[in-house]
Amino acid sequence: MARPHTFFYIITFISLPFVFSFEGQSPSNLRKPLHASVTSSRNSWQEQVTTPPLPILPLPTFSQLQWQQREVIMFHHFGVNTFTDSEWGTGQESPSIFNPTGLDTNQWADTVAQAGVSLMILTAKHHDGFCLWPSKYTDHSVVGSPWKNGHGDVVQEFVNAAKARGIDVGLYLSPWDRHDPRYGHNKEYNEYYMAQLQELLNRYGSVREIWFDGAKGENTPNMTYYFSDWFSMVTELQSTINIFSDAGPGIRWVGNEKGFAGSTCWSTINRTSLSIGNGSIVDYLNTGDPKGTDWLPAECDVSIRKGWFWHKSQAPKRLSELLEIYYNSVGRNCVLLLNVPPNTAGLISEIDVQRLKEFRGAIDTIFSTNLAEKCSIRASSQRGGESSGFGPDNVLDNDHLWTYWAPTDEDEKDHWIEFKAKTGKIKFNVIRIQEAIGLGQRIKEHKIYVDGNRIAEGTTIGYKKLHRLEKGDVEAYSVKIKIVGSRGTPLISSVGLHFDPFWHPKMVH
Repeated sequence: MARPHTFFYIITFISLPFVFSFEGQSPSNLRKPLHASVTSSRNSWQEQVTTPPLPILPLPTFSQLQWQQREVIMFHHFGVNTFTDSEWGTGQESPSIFNPTGLDTNQWADTVAQAGVSLMILTAKHHDGFCLWPSKYTDHSVVGSPWKNGHGDVVQEFVNAAKARGIDVGLYLSPWDRHDPRYGHNKEYNEYYMAQLQELLNRYGSVREIWFDGAKGENTPNMTYYFSDWFSMVTELQSTINIFSDAGPGIRWVGNEKGFAGSTCWSTINRTSLSIGNGSIVDYLNTGDPKGTDWLPAECDVSIRKGWFWHKSQAPKRLSELLEIYYNSVGRNCVLLLNVPPNTAGLISEIDVQRLKEFRGAIDTIFSTNLAEKCSIRASSQRGGESSGFGPDNVLDNDHLWTYWAPTDEDEKDHWIEFKAKTGKIKFNVIRIQEAIGLGQRIKEHKIYVDGNRIAEGTTIGYKKLHRLEKGDVEAYSVKIKIVGSRGTPLISSVGLHFDPFWHPKMVH
């Protein structure tokens, strides 16, 4: 019985100082000074720093944010189809026809770098099943070709050239395989496919994007792809990779191969409504879903030529066509994936190289000058007051993600931000608006007024919205952007007023 008594006296002894230190004070009196102190501390803290607003879910991952900021990336379709003048190979082609005698992936990478592009993707295997690397699981590859006497590896040369120029790489491994006899046998083909995935993602260093699609021809054997297994393997082997497919999980297809997103384009969507190779969901892919529970931004794929592979009879798109695609992809909250196919010599054709230089030069010409910097700015309200760090001046800095104008939460009327020219009128024909998507995509509807007259309107903004004015050039004193519909408080990270000298709408229409 000694232990209970000992325990009792220890507690009593420890309790005595607590009682004596507050002698003469009632419990209610004890709470008042403490409560007042906390309140005072809390108020002074609020006066010092205004916190950012809460995010609105879902949010992008780190890798998705990096991908979004690339804006334009490149695809390179290359393989046996290059030598047979076809788009879809039969799978019966002999590897001996693959012989790019002047192959120079450094020339490809130089072309990509000069175009200001930071990611290039290669068709490691297309539908014909021919592999551009020496896979140990098939001899239908560069091993059977006369190129470098069967000792070449296009994927390795591609990776080396990109790495030397600080360009990231991506790979496409076609699920549909018209050559391999295992295709149509679920277990055997999925084992083969995953074996090749492991080769590519283990052997060639960092891969930042991997491309899956559901393309299939008619009369193709029934085949179940183990996509969940593939995706798990990919993310196990590559920590910073984005997985592209009709259903993500990192990037979604935009639903067409024209390079055009919907005029409404949410980065959010419900992945449970998506399936790979399902033609009935293309409209949903094109617009996304404001109520979507998954962050799955869209990628707009299109070729610089009519075909995806190089054909002698084809020429690159005109500069005006490429700019139209840019405004309808990058300018609609997407990334543009532009295919530039190498020719039979193993080089990107000079006419394509020159067109890409024109394209990059035009983008730089249009967007290197922001006429909004010549304006004074005011806004409907500002979160936390004038010195809070959330003022409208933030839309003119170089951070298009984490600094932004935030109006007050309490303001339930239309939020607006206005630019007024300091000296004379300004001339422009493009209006750029960007959201702080790191805290979620919010804006559902907006209108733009020039000198009090509505000149443009739209729905979503997302990472970037480009309004190329339908009536052409405008000379004005003021531009006001009104946010008339939003999921929570809108956050504008950047605004630009630009002049596009290549835009001649009267000539187009």
